[in-house]
Amino acid sequence: MACLEKHDGVVRLLLEKGDFNPDKPEKSGQRPLWWACLKGDEEMVRQLLARDSINTEDPDSCGRTLLWWASFCGHAGVVKLLLARDDVNPDKPTPGGSTPLLQASMNGHEIVVRLLLGTNNVNPDKPDNVGCTSLWWASKNGHEGVVRMLLARDDVNPDRPERWGETALSQASMCGHEGVVRLLLARDDVDPDKASKQGRTPLWQASWDGHEGVVRLLLARDDVNPNRLDDKDGTPLLEASKSGCEGVVRLLLARDDINPDNPDNLGRTPVWWASAWGHEGVMRLLLARDDVNPDRPDNDGETPLLAACDNGHVGMVRLLLTRGDINPRRADNQGQTPLQAASVGRYWEIVELLQSRITLIPSPD
Repeated sequence: MACLEKHDGVVRLLLEKGDFNPDKPEKSGQRPLWWACLKGDEEMVRQLLARDSINTEDPDSCGRTLLWWASFCGHAGVVKLLLARDDVNPDKPTPGGSTPLLQASMNGHEIVVRLLLGTNNVNPDKPDNVGCTSLWWASKNGHEGVVRMLLARDDVNPDRPERWGETALSQASMCGHEGVVRLLLARDDVDPDKASKQGRTPLWQASWDGHEGVVRLLLARDDVNPNRLDDKDGTPLLEASKSGCEGVVRLLLARDDINPDNPDNLGRTPVWWASAWGHEGVMRLLLARDDVNPDRPDNDGETPLLAACDNGHVGMVRLLLTRGDINPRRADNQGQTPLQAASVGRYWEIVELLQSRITLIPSPD
């Protein structure tokens, strides 16, 4: 408890007693040195490490060593003291494969990362049990300083994917870390269009999450395909439309090589998804195109209008009904019409809009 409360004088007196064992665990199972490392108390750690009988490598119940915890917390002074020991393994992983360097990189502790990289016994490209490296985690969390240090190493693969095929660039793109994306794109050994096992590229990730700055950086590359399909045949434009990311949709539609009407494996186009989710701003951008069919049904025969009616999106229904190429009577494969869907959902304002439109057009029979 004296270690937990940082009572250096008390610790010194206890250490001077011949019958005090500084390596004996408390009721919690933790030893005095563990508490001192966790709290970042350098002086107390120094006093405890001076004992010949101290154990510096005994992990906790989760396999985390003293160095692991000090690195995790960013206690650079404590890390330096531990690394000066011959009995400390600076690269010892937990059962999950997490090393001190990985934890320091994940949390952005630059000084600790520099200390660990300065040893001769650390593998800077060592992955955890799911294949995530220190660079992968630093990129995901946007720690540019750590990313720079790791990229300066010859023994780090900047394009190494984890178990599901996600790379450092895809994670930085997904999280919108523009600075990290720039650093990675500056490398010749990073593939800016590399897809995960689900077919998701960095552009797909950035588009889905609405990170306009990252999308601009990726679209500026000649080796990025803006129409590349994921494993469900979804494109970056479709994902941005689904998520309601107007800025990204605008950027993608500005491209001459974009197919704005490409359906996914359910037969649903960007227009369909924007309609189903009620993203009116996205819909206006899509409807301004001549190469978009606003009445195209999915594999179940459900049109964008029917999807909007089914979900009660009044503004979307009003927007679609201004079009002359929309059939408000068109039923899905089960025979349900937009009017029936609105009635079942008790969306009476939509019912009125549909009835007013239907009365203006002749019945097909």
